[in-house]
Amino acid sequence: MHAIALTSMLLLGNDPAAGAIAPARWELAWKDEFDGDTIDLANWDIEENCWGGGNAEQQCYTRRQGKFANAFVADGLLYIVAKREAFTASNQPEGGGRLKATLPYTSARLRTKHKQEWTFGRFEIRARLPHGQGAWPAIWMLPTDSSYGTWAASGEIDIMEAVNIGTPTDEPGAASGTRETRVHGTLHYGRPSPGNVHTGTWFRLPNGASPSDGFHVYALEWEEGEIRWYVDGVHYATQRADGWFSQVRKGGDWVDSPPGAPFDRASKYHLLLNLAVGGNWAGKVNATGIDEAAFPQGMLVDYVRVYRCSAGTPDGHGCATVGSDAKLVVPEAAQKRPAL
Repeated sequence: MHAIALTSMLLLGNDPAAGAIAPARWELAWKDEFDGDTIDLANWDIEENCWGGGNAEQQCYTRRQGKFANAFVADGLLYIVAKREAFTASNQPEGGGRLKATLPYTSARLRTKHKQEWTFGRFEIRARLPHGQGAWPAIWMLPTDSSYGTWAASGEIDIMEAVNIGTPTDEPGAASGTRETRVHGTLHYGRPSPGNVHTGTWFRLPNGASPSDGFHVYALEWEEGEIRWYVDGVHYATQRADGWFSQVRKGGDWVDSPPGAPFDRASKYHLLLNLAVGGNWAGKVNATGIDEAAFPQGMLVDYVRVYRCSAGTPDGHGCATVGSDAKLVVPEAAQKRPAL
């Protein structure tokens, strides 16, 4: 049954529409076009664990490769596939150790940690998203060395996340029967958990289109003091350094990290691509839970491209692509920097 479903996914995978092209002032620094027949392990680490992502997610990430595995390359696309099948592995985020867990789904999570890392730039990923209750695809970034402390004091940048595409939306004010099509762009920062906060917003494709019906380009521009989000070239959100912050404990007291932290020139971030199942977001909104009949599901990635600003400024300024209708995301009172 899984092989038949995944064969259908393969046949539907290729989309002849060309992806958006980065503005000319951005200079290509690194890319993976997935044109071979295997995942390039010089670029990607394939994680294996049943940790649950810290969100009570219901998948184990596996390193299995080859066609119809959880992660494979075929016809110029990277496939990240979530299946309903029990799997047992380490319950630690980095794997290893004696403690194990068994979860009812498998999937894949790829990252460029210790292989490709960046400070500032434009990050562009052309992808087709999965659908169904419980499907949680993500394209995001984490700091490699956590220079400002544990999550989320050292930050997290979510280029694109979506949950439960195609299910009845729980968006406030939406008409009955409206289907979920939103994609989200978010920053996580603040103090180490549980003092972490996040700010972000969402975007809908024009004309009611679903991000699971075709390929779209999800992009982020990061310069010192400002981060911007895009879908198919549309600039829909901006966040600035006067809204985010980082605080850590020193000598028993909370202290502020330097201005601009954690998204500053002292931080190097790597990319992650994954498809989670259920958990504390996808499993608790829309229709709630996990629709077993919806799986297997896959996120298909056509390419990942990273650009540097050709203006030659080390802080990334000089190449901004700014839209007049983009939302400036301002933290609410509970998300603002606590007084010391």
